[in-house]
Amino acid sequence: MKAVVMAGGEGTRLRPMTSSMPKPLLPVANRPIMEHVLRLLKRHGLNETVVTVQFLASLVKNYFGDGEELGMELTYANEEKPLGTAGSVKNAEEALKDDAFLVISGDALTDFDLTDLINFHKEKGALVTVCLTRVPNPLEFGITIVDEEGKVERFLEKPTWGQVFSDTVNTGIYVMEPEVFDYVEADVSVDWSGDVFPQLMKEGKPIYGYVAEGYWEDVGTHESYVKAQADVLEGKVDVELDGFEISPGVWVAEGAEVHPDAELRGPLYIGDYAKVEAGAEIREHTVVGSNVVVKSGAFLHKAVVHDNVYIGQHSNLRGCVVGKNTDIMRAARIEDGAVIGDECLIGEESIVQGNVRVYPFKTIEAGAFVNTSVIWESRGQAHLFGARGVSGVLNVEITPELAVRLAGAYATTLKKGSTVTTARDHSRGARALKRAVISALQASAMDVRDLENVPLPVARQQTARGSAGGIMIRTTPGVPDSVDIMFFDSQGADLSQGGQRKLDRVFARQEYRRAFPGEIGDLHFPSSVFDSYTGSLLRNVDTTGVAESGLKVVVDASNGSSGLVLPSLLGKLGVDSLTINPGLDESRPTETADMRRSGLVRLGEIVASSRAAFGVRFDPVGERLSLVDEKGRIIEDDRALLVMLDLVAAERRSGRVALPVTTTRIAEQVAAYHGTQVEWTTTSPDDLTRVGREDQTIFGGDGRGAFIVPEFSSVFDGTAAFVRLIGLVARTQLTLSQIDARIPRAHVLKRDLATPWAVKGLVMRRVVEAAGDRSVDTTDGVRVVESDGRWVMVLPDPAEAVTHLWAEGPDDASAQALLDEWSAIVDSAGR
Repeated sequence: MKAVVMAGGEGTRLRPMTSSMPKPLLPVANRPIMEHVLRLLKRHGLNETVVTVQFLASLVKNYFGDGEELGMELTYANEEKPLGTAGSVKNAEEALKDDAFLVISGDALTDFDLTDLINFHKEKGALVTVCLTRVPNPLEFGITIVDEEGKVERFLEKPTWGQVFSDTVNTGIYVMEPEVFDYVEADVSVDWSGDVFPQLMKEGKPIYGYVAEGYWEDVGTHESYVKAQADVLEGKVDVELDGFEISPGVWVAEGAEVHPDAELRGPLYIGDYAKVEAGAEIREHTVVGSNVVVKSGAFLHKAVVHDNVYIGQHSNLRGCVVGKNTDIMRAARIEDGAVIGDECLIGEESIVQGNVRVYPFKTIEAGAFVNTSVIWESRGQAHLFGARGVSGVLNVEITPELAVRLAGAYATTLKKGSTVTTARDHSRGARALKRAVISALQASAMDVRDLENVPLPVARQQTARGSAGGIMIRTTPGVPDSVDIMFFDSQGADLSQGGQRKLDRVFARQEYRRAFPGEIGDLHFPSSVFDSYTGSLLRNVDTTGVAESGLKVVVDASNGSSGLVLPSLLGKLGVDSLTINPGLDESRPTETADMRRSGLVRLGEIVASSRAAFGVRFDPVGERLSLVDEKGRIIEDDRALLVMLDLVAAERRSGRVALPVTTTRIAEQVAAYHGTQVEWTTTSPDDLTRVGREDQTIFGGDGRGAFIVPEFSSVFDGTAAFVRLIGLVARTQLTLSQIDARIPRAHVLKRDLATPWAVKGLVMRRVVEAAGDRSVDTTDGVRVVESDGRWVMVLPDPAEAVTHLWAEGPDDASAQALLDEWSAIVDSAGR
């Protein structure tokens, strides 16, 4: 006997899950519903099956193919238009006309004894046997009454409670003789229960009802879909589960990595090649799909998660369904009954309320509170560029495919045949992505100079030597799971806002230039890169007095790429130096704040015990540095900026220094005391770079360990700042602690507030209104200056749903009061 599986329904009640996936392919316990149906057919010897398809038919065909993997023979009958339950089977008449056949839905979960059903049909000599079952709530089903012999007496489709006369319902499973096709008109929408069966009963044809024992669930609503998952995990339905039951009710499929410190409370299922980190908690009735990543601190309870989903740290998922290829970022919360469609992005710390539907391909912004369904609009904004290039979680937000498209878009903004310099840090992720970038550049008619692993300042300097631009890939500072793809202009600086917008437009339109075979770019690996860099640095930065000073310094390369430059540089400087952590460590391409702090403490101990003049610690890519004075005390980054400013200004006695508007106003006092002036810039690195290029600029810094040495370069360069510092200290004959002690203490406090994108403009308008008659500076954001000199600055983040606030006063208490006052204003406007 053959079987017919009806798999053509749209499943509209299950949207958004079925917006981009046919209902029969919805996974139950990580296996499509229809696959459970086919395996049931095979268990009962029904190996030859015709599948009727209509909605998203190609997806069903592509998934199951000819059935070989299941050990079955599958053929397909395609409906050009919906033909109803009977019309769709009539469409497959050619394959079914020779013998009795079984009809079953491809989207109902059951373990009925089909062999007993078929035997019943044969024993009764029925034309049609309807498989029935008893349910507690028959309102959504067709009620059927049978007599003592099992013959059907009456049908009623989807009754009201006033019409309910039985709890025995039609499951949509039938055994039929081919003569039934005589009662179904071709190419017309016809239903079995509503059209065919009443006619057969009218003519007295033998229609019987078989009341089946076992499990049956019509997966037609979100509630029944989630219930089906729980029933499978509880063992209420006899289906096959892939994987191993590692403890009672805890199923783990092949290749899955579950950390011993993850907490699992069954029954639950973890799909193949999923990864569950330490500290994650997965509780009852949760199904985790294939290749899902569950980060530390995440909590899942009664959640159904489809394949290839990323679940960020400390996120919370309860009683929800999450579609495939969706990214749920750190600390996001999805409540009971919510459904997230395929390929969505749920931003950090956002909340999706219960029963909300988020349709496929939508973005929920960071910090958003979503209490209505997101269907048409893209709730939130997709920003390509962040603070330092294009950033995101490796292989979640930043994939090789994205890197190829970005590089292609960047190449399209440049002239054909130009040269682009590429570089990376020492992480494996950056190495893999850079190869994708190089391929895309060459395929877009770009010649490529690949520096391989070099410090970020070296990449910038080499880019400025004849390249049209550059791309550097590095691990995001302080975030080991993330990467930054940084784009440079022809001078090695970060792309300007205009350059970013141009790249953004090309990327959004996907208007990439492609090279013809004869135009494919070349790939070169320049030699002597480090010698070129150090030679140029020592020619341009004043090091007089260093050799004679007898200075001793301790240098911490923090196992990063700075260690590649330091040996030749320190030798040429002629300074007594001790280098620690010089070797590259692939497992530590960046460092957290705690790692950096402990490294500085250790550096301080070595400086103090070795009686060195000071110590410096580079970040892993050599862009920033931190200072320790001769007593081994850490000089915080904001103080280090003032110390460097004091040294430079005292020696130069004229010129301008470039500082972001968030810097303490004590910097103005220091600069003015030595006859220099401050030019305030925005917080954007490219704005600091712009001022750094100007003739009168003698110094620049961002207060976070990054410095500009204009005589050598207009970009941030930790190594150049180190060489300049050695020269300044050697000539001034003052210790860093003495210089620090003569600079007044600053009291600047900072706070970040979550602000939805939709109200950012309103927030800034309210800030300006609240300023009233007070002095307002709009260099970047809004800086409000009180009459007593205290100031507060409000700045919306360009890439995240966050507003940054800074406040400065004569003491911490005064600054705190000002920060609290303006935080309340921002908060009230954001509600």
